Formats: sequence, structure tokens, C-alpha cells
Amino acid sequence: MHTADPDPVLSLDVPMTAVSPPAPLAGRRLRALPLAIAVVAVLGGSALFMSGYSMGRQSAVQPGTPAFEEGAFEPFWDTYDTINERYAGGEVDRETLIHGAIRGMIESLGDPYSSYLTSDEYRRSLQGISGQFEGIGAEIATQAPDGSQGCAPLGPDCRLVIVSPLAGSPAELAGLLAGDLVLEADSVSLDGLSVDGARDKIRGPKGSVVTLTIVRAGGKPFELAITRDIVQSREVESRALAGGAVGYVQLKGFSDAAADQLEEALVAHIDAGRTKLILDLRGDPGGYVTAARTIASQFIGSGVIFWEQNASGRQVATEALPGGMATDPELRIVCLIDGGSASASEIVAGALQDSARATLVGQTSFGKGTVQQWQELSGEGGAFRLTIARWLTPDKRWIHDVGLTPDVVVTLPDPLPAGADPTLDKALEILDAAAMVPSMRAAA
Repeated sequence: MHTADPDPVLSLDVPMTAVSPPAPLAGRRLRALPLAIAVVAVLGGSALFMSGYSMGRQSAVQPGTPAFEEGAFEPFWDTYDTINERYAGGEVDRETLIHGAIRGMIESLGDPYSSYLTSDEYRRSLQGISGQFEGIGAEIATQAPDGSQGCAPLGPDCRLVIVSPLAGSPAELAGLLAGDLVLEADSVSLDGLSVDGARDKIRGPKGSVVTLTIVRAGGKPFELAITRDIVQSREVESRALAGGAVGYVQLKGFSDAAADQLEEALVAHIDAGRTKLILDLRGDPGGYVTAARTIASQFIGSGVIFWEQNASGRQVATEALPGGMATDPELRIVCLIDGGSASASEIVAGALQDSARATLVGQTSFGKGTVQQWQELSGEGGAFRLTIARWLTPDKRWIHDVGLTPDVVVTLPDPLPAGADPTLDKALEILDAAAMVPSMRAAA
């Protein structure tokens, strides 16, 4: 299973201005501090449960603290100047001080979805929501001696297995094969780890090398060195269920690539003559707003997909895009959600529910109803994300901290028996089909 922290929805090409350094107050020696203040106009449309990211552009304006703000900023500049000129505990790094001030401003909002990130953290976050990661590019799972998947933790009776190398990935180019068992990464045993823990050992920076200890087809262990690279993950899993009568599509993220992959999967199911579809959004943490709009538009031919409400209360509708593959009302659709369905997943599920285009089945979703915008800072200053809007369903429901209630609620037994999937079973029952459960995997 692709795992990541729930992500903000990200809308691209958003106008933004950055108000830079306040000038010194009269009669004082003060250094300019680049404060970035976002002024945004959001267009509808990635380890964090957030509902929206948008990308801000840097733009230079004349430095200076407005006259009406001088009194409010005076304690700040007093502190900044005193630290620079009198702190005796060690050398003061100006950039660290500035970035700490920015981090403090964001944290003072008390908003868990607004935060400051270093350059490295920013890069990793953008990779996550874009459906990219640095690794070898292989789907992995755990496998018991009898061949069944889903065991834990890794050990003699539970091995990490390569389900499939991704096409064109470093794993494929190095000769890794489906069915290979992975015992060690860089001579360190994977025993005791979960599939996610093993994934983290195998992933790493582009250009670095990981050496896997492999067992192939019952042979002797051997080592295989793989040079990591940036890999585009497969965010859509598609298959036929119920003897080919039902098309099943699981969405694991909301990147632009995921939107394209979903369209390909829908075309394949429709071309095969399937008129019953299941869209599985369970555990999907979200991603780009633009992808949410594109994905919802595959099922909804016209009308509002969601509303955005800015800080002033102004509401702007985001309409469906034309040309969706599954807008024919003869196509019956069930959408699966759970407590891990967040942000962009909820935008899509909410649109399907309000438009009566699909039956929602499962458990109440996470409840993330705000949109965040990224603002890059100059140089190696990293970036911050700021909550700049609420999003509402087509019927103008704000589901923040509440979530979407499914049309058909499925109560899961605790513990859930291995291999059981009551939610999928219920979806197939609604579609008058027999059950068949998809497997759970990760990507390394």
C-alpha cells in the first residue's frame, strides 16, 4: 500500500505577492528582515492531513514597515536588534534567526496545517504530493511461507517480497524481479520491521546506492546494488472484480499523474463493457486541488465540484471540466471512504455525494476542509504553507473536523479478520456482485 501522511490539496499558478523587509525605525540601526506575507487569489482546482496546497510566486516590493505598523513592529525590531548586537552566548547566524522568526509567526497561529519548512523538508513534501519519491521504484509487500500477503512483522516466517518493479525504474534496470525476497538492506537485516519500515530503509536520496540481499526462487542469497533515483509512483490500482462485471479503481494520491492514471483505468473498464464501477478513496490523504477537480470531473459532467471561501468570506465555485470518461448515468458508481480519506479525497467524495452521482460506502471521512498555500522564501530559506481558504461541497457543506458521513455506513469488527474487507463486500452487494478483496502494498 502506498503510505504517506495526509496531504494538502495544491492549486497551481496562484498569484501571490511577498512583502519584504521592514525598514529600520527612525534613529535606529536595524537590519532588514525579509518577512513574507501572502496575498492570494486561489484558482479552483502531497507524509499532514491538509486540504489544499497552492504555489506562491515570489515577487519583490519596496522594503519598509508601513507607518501605521511601526508601533506594532517596534518590540520585534527591538528584540532582533538586541540579539544581533548584545547576545554573548555564541555567534548569531542571521539566516537562522530570520527563519526562526518566520517559524514563530506561523506557529503562533495555532493552526496545525500552517507551518514553516526547511528547504529539504519543502522538497520532500512536494515530492510526496506530486506522486514522486526518491528510491528504487518497486512495489513491495510482506509474504508468509504459504504465499499469503499481509503478515507482520518481518522475520523468518514473514519476508519482504518484490511484487513488481515499476516500469523503467532503477529496480527494473538493476534486474530486480517480481517474487524476489529481500532479507537485508545495506547488510542490515529487515527482521522486526513493518513493510513501511522496510520501505524507509530501501528509499534514499537520488544518486545514492542501496545494496539488497536477495533470495530468488529458493536459491542462495545474493547481493544486488541499485542506484536510487526520482521515481514516479503508481497511484492508481485497477482491476476487474466479480468475474469481470465490476471495475475497481483504488486511488492512493492526488497528483497530476494520478489524474492521468485514473483516466486510463476508467477507459479500460468502459472499453471492456463494464457498467459498474467502484472508486476506492480509503486511506487516500489527498494532494492537488487541480487533480481533485480533474478526477471528480471524470464522473460529474457539469456543475459545481466545490466552493472556495477566502478570508473575507467570498465564495468562488469550481465547475466540472468537460469530457469525463464516466459521466454516463448508466454507469453505476460506488465510492469507498474511511477515516483516512482526507482533503482532496473528501472534495471528490463530497462532490459525488451532493450530485447523487455515486453511493458513498464505508466510515466517516477525516474532515479536512481548508486549503493551504505554499510560499517559497528566497535563497535557501525554505518555505511556509498557510491556510488561505476553506473549501465547501457543492451544497456548501463545510466538513472540517466533521467529515463526510457515508450514505451506507459499514461498521468494522475489531479486530478485523485477516483478509476481510466488509466495506468492499458491501459495495459489491449494492452493485449486485460477488466480493473480491484487493491486496495491500507499498512502494520502495
